[in-house]
Amino acid sequence: MLNVAIVGPGLVGGALIEQLVAHTQSPRFARLPIAVVGLINSKRMALSSTAFTAADLAQWQTTLLGDSAEPADLSRFADTLSAVSGGATAVVDCTSSDAIAALYPSWLTRGLHVVTPNKKGFSGEMSLFREIERLASSPLGPSVYHEATVGAGLPVLSTLNDLVRTGDRIIKIEGIFSGTLSYLFNNFSAPGASHSFSACVAVAKANGYTEPDPRDDLNGMDVARKVTILGRVAGLDIGTDTLPVENIVPEALRGVSTAEEFMERLPEFDDHFSQLNKEALQSGSVLRYVGFVDGVEGQSSVKLARYPLDHPFASLKGSDNIIAFTTERFPNPLIIQGAGAGAAVTAFGIFSDLIKIAERFGSGLADPKF
Repeated sequence: MLNVAIVGPGLVGGALIEQLVAHTQSPRFARLPIAVVGLINSKRMALSSTAFTAADLAQWQTTLLGDSAEPADLSRFADTLSAVSGGATAVVDCTSSDAIAALYPSWLTRGLHVVTPNKKGFSGEMSLFREIERLASSPLGPSVYHEATVGAGLPVLSTLNDLVRTGDRIIKIEGIFSGTLSYLFNNFSAPGASHSFSACVAVAKANGYTEPDPRDDLNGMDVARKVTILGRVAGLDIGTDTLPVENIVPEALRGVSTAEEFMERLPEFDDHFSQLNKEALQSGSVLRYVGFVDGVEGQSSVKLARYPLDHPFASLKGSDNIIAFTTERFPNPLIIQGAGAGAAVTAFGIFSDLIKIAERFGSGLADPKF
């Protein structure tokens, strides 16, 4: 049995709960040994010594974390989880909090496994990353899985780990890692496209593709965190503080006080982006915002780059991510492509990590036979 506790069950955590309930109720996966035993948000928490029922989980916002729930206390939450019997216990951190990520070593010390889409523990201070890595290195000790930190549910980190662990040499990893920036440049920079850059940003914001303040996407830091994670998993000493990152927010708009003012003034810079796009198209290329991990020269970066029209990055559609691994064994890149954002696919990435822990530390897992 694998016991699961979820920290910050918002959109992603809610989608994960739905997937866990659906699979445990399916005849095909009826014996999947995963039980939800804890939920905690910023205000309230709920704990069970066995497992929450499917009926309770279906209405978790009101039945488990409603007004009658006990006040949130992360320390007591972790202490209680470490004493749960009947199998291993994994804490799923669905927040984006630095403070929560800093707790991973204490959770691991208590014997709790960690699964998360939170990038902060793996792209922040190198000392925290090394401590998490050290505590999770024992084959019999607690483990850490964070597939969903890069590419949501796409098998990016698992592929990279397989390449590294089998002794392949990473030459470079190159990709479009932001669904927001993928959508923007797929629509703005393409033969025949006629929309201005500011109009593309406005549409993306209206459709929920961007952060509430689009500058949080356009500054490149989300991509930088993903590049840092990939580089560290590949064995590089890399950090967002030393990684060259091209911030495509016009300098004059970086300090404006609100997202509304930024959106109002962004059309002032349409000519700048149109000129970049015109020059790219005239050379038979398109613009794409990419992250680059250099496994040979150490020249990793995040930048706006040109790609010829016959390149896989140039033909990307919608808001998909695409990642290309060039290695000694794969001189023609190994390419992974698909949805790299969204609650359902991120929850899938978390769920698949939980299954890995259940396979290693749980008992009675019935693998499907085909």
